[in-house]
Amino acid sequence: MGASDKLIIFDTTLRDGEQSPGASMTKDEKLHIAKALERMRVDIIEAGFPIASPGDFESVQAVAGAIKDSTVCGLARALDRDIDRAGEALKGANSSRIHTFIATSPIHMQHKLRMQPDEVIAQAIAAVKRARQYTDDVEFSPEDAGRSELDFLCRIIEQVIQAGARTINIPDTVGYNIPLQFGELIKQLIERIPNSDQAVFSVHCHNDLGLAVANSLASVLNGARQVECTINGLGERAGNASLEEVVMSVRTRQDVFTCDTDLDTTQIVPASRMVSTITGFPVQPNKAIVGANAFAHESGIHQDGVLKARETYEIMRAEDVGWTANRIVLGKHSGRNAFKTRLAELGVEFSNDEDLNRTFMAFKDLADKKHEIFDEDLFALVSEDDANFDEQFKLVALTISSGTNQAPHAELTLIMKGHQQQASAEGGGPVDAAFRAIESLADSQVKLQLYSVNSITSGTDAQGEVTVRLEKDGNIVNGHGADTDIVIASVKAYLNALNKIHFSHKREHPQLSQV
Repeated sequence: MGASDKLIIFDTTLRDGEQSPGASMTKDEKLHIAKALERMRVDIIEAGFPIASPGDFESVQAVAGAIKDSTVCGLARALDRDIDRAGEALKGANSSRIHTFIATSPIHMQHKLRMQPDEVIAQAIAAVKRARQYTDDVEFSPEDAGRSELDFLCRIIEQVIQAGARTINIPDTVGYNIPLQFGELIKQLIERIPNSDQAVFSVHCHNDLGLAVANSLASVLNGARQVECTINGLGERAGNASLEEVVMSVRTRQDVFTCDTDLDTTQIVPASRMVSTITGFPVQPNKAIVGANAFAHESGIHQDGVLKARETYEIMRAEDVGWTANRIVLGKHSGRNAFKTRLAELGVEFSNDEDLNRTFMAFKDLADKKHEIFDEDLFALVSEDDANFDEQFKLVALTISSGTNQAPHAELTLIMKGHQQQASAEGGGPVDAAFRAIESLADSQVKLQLYSVNSITSGTDAQGEVTVRLEKDGNIVNGHGADTDIVIASVKAYLNALNKIHFSHKREHPQLSQV
């Protein structure tokens, strides 16, 4: 595929996706997702915003050291300290990119930056030049470009290209644009900027009006050759352009698009499952490409047509995006090697035998309760066992009593900071009682922001996967727990979140006013 025919895929699940409220990820979770993106052959992985917190810096640094086949990118405001921090985090990368940005819309320049247009241009140029000290691969974004004045965009982009930016990203930061308008903006910029041929034009579209994918595709038709997107459309507010929808639209409609990606699309569904499990954001059944119903046919007319000729009602093959007909892979008689091999096929590798043995024992415990083990069950096991810190809170035992004529009552035993303690409490339901018992010991002062339950697979013996979102002093974390007993899964999730609260770092939002 020639350079002009290639559509570059820039995945920002680990950065913008993590800005979804409650979607924060641990370093190990980010590494799992980054490796899944690398297997998919994503071109650029935006690993985070290094100056946001020590945890963000460590995560970007870890991804930079682990990923070899994709370029690893770090975000930085147009500030020296941001760029230096990103350069330091990316030092170990096989291929690195610094993505710097500054706002260019009148409303942002006036009210957020409190800067004059010429000052914004000068700061953008200085940022690109400083980033070039760390890498030749520098991307520049005029934030809120979708509401910026065209003449000013042309001025600033021409000068940052002269300063050394080799990718120019045009963000629809607030999801305000519509496809015809946004496509025309990309066309005008490419035609009007004298040195536009020296840079790849990119787009980063938000989904506030449900148009992120449509705006991205309209831009590609008008000359953009990089799309910034996320797995499952995860992202700030209503989310970003969905990677799977962009990629498969271009791949399926080669009669319309003159470019294509290098992605291994069979990795799309596994990556989608992984991101959903880690973040606790379930994929809606009717979600395009990766939803459970994406290739299901209920209507008799549709079923008849598909049986006679698949193309009557399916425009792409389920296998091409990673759906498989038989997902039952392991059972109680499966050995350690089969377990390790299947997880490797799903993109999960263990750094040492201790981690493998611990997760394998959890698998054996699950296999005693559940006859058929699905890939989703394995992802849940790995996610639950992913903490790379000493647990402050660990469940030893739990007893619940509940009935139509009695108040739900929970008795539990925890190991807290190395000591075994017991507590009991009543509540409005068994889960509430269990949480109250935990808090009678932990006294964590956290606020419960979300409690979500999903069935991992079908059947009455399915594991329930619980996501608990806790907030304390501005830190928001997700806890995950899975078990065939939903109350036990809930307690595991709550304790998982408490453990993360103790080891989390407060993040600075990358779109805060520059100071």
